[in-house]
Amino acid sequence: MVSGIHTTSGGTIDRESLAVELVDEQGRATGSCPVGPAHTAPGRLHRAFSVLLFDARGRVLLQQRAAAKTRFPLRWSNACCGHPAPGQAVAEAASARLHEELRVRATLREVGVYRYRATDSMTGRVEDEWDHVLVGRYPHELPPDPDPAEVAALRWGAPDQLADELAAAPADFTPWLAGVLRTARSAD
Repeated sequence: MVSGIHTTSGGTIDRESLAVELVDEQGRATGSCPVGPAHTAPGRLHRAFSVLLFDARGRVLLQQRAAAKTRFPLRWSNACCGHPAPGQAVAEAASARLHEELRVRATLREVGVYRYRATDSMTGRVEDEWDHVLVGRYPHELPPDPDPAEVAALRWGAPDQLADELAAAPADFTPWLAGVLRTARSAD
């Protein structure tokens, strides 16, 4: 991906031009706009999702975002994130994105919503998201073939140890990761 452009076997996709669903403060759909303007200051509240994958030991799969990401590049985050198209089922969009980025499949279950707003000081882009948190199991070692245009690195992290890392070095992680983890853990 370069500046939001991603090449797949089906052709080139400019992710910044894809539509996102705008929502109000209660998460109700209010319209749509392209990804790029939704993330341009001052930002527009829109629907998103964050996927957390856990192994049999309870560790969470972490993805270091690729350098070409338009928001929070090279920061550690959850397994994958994205935006459903307007009217698209969140779990369907999350499953598709998980397969695109990590090339894995998992049964996903929504466990809550994390509402957040954050500005990326490196790129000036804004996240203003009604973030649906989905969890799933991945009983294998690290995914062997993630998309390098999306993923710089992968690792497993124990949730308690990860909480300590987030507190010690928050700039190494995406600003939504701590809230997404809390949302998932409070659902158990």
